[in-house]
Amino acid sequence: MLIYKAIFHCFTLLVSVLVLGAYCAPSYETFLTQHYDNPKSSVGKQYCDVMMKRRGLDKPACKEVNTFIHGTKNNIIAVCTASGGKDYGKGLRISLRPFTVTTCKHKGGSTRPPCKYSDNKSSRYIVIACNQDGKPVHFDESLIVP
Repeated sequence: MLIYKAIFHCFTLLVSVLVLGAYCAPSYETFLTQHYDNPKSSVGKQYCDVMMKRRGLDKPACKEVNTFIHGTKNNIIAVCTASGGKDYGKGLRISLRPFTVTTCKHKGGSTRPPCKYSDNKSSRYIVIACNQDGKPVHFDESLIVP
């Protein structure tokens, strides 16, 4: 009977770890919510203020910096493959071609909403992490096109 209890507790622990691991892992859907906006939303002069709020990136505190990628989902996913990206070390990939991006930076002041952001639209190579399914799950940085 004691062996069955031990097996049950080990099984319960294993299931808990797997569930929590899956819950905490970054997802493609989260990546899209935080970084994908194509075509660029037409929201007026306050693009970053509107988009950061719309995507929930102003809660519970104002996110310091966020980048929106204005490229197709297929082109962004391609960075996870040899046809669209290359190894950048530490599990990251860099795009072979630049993307149009908008980088939103918190202007300072209160870290609580309402948040105020400055925006900078530019053409940059993107650096991302991809999951085992070949989908982007983390935006690491962008590099200015020389």
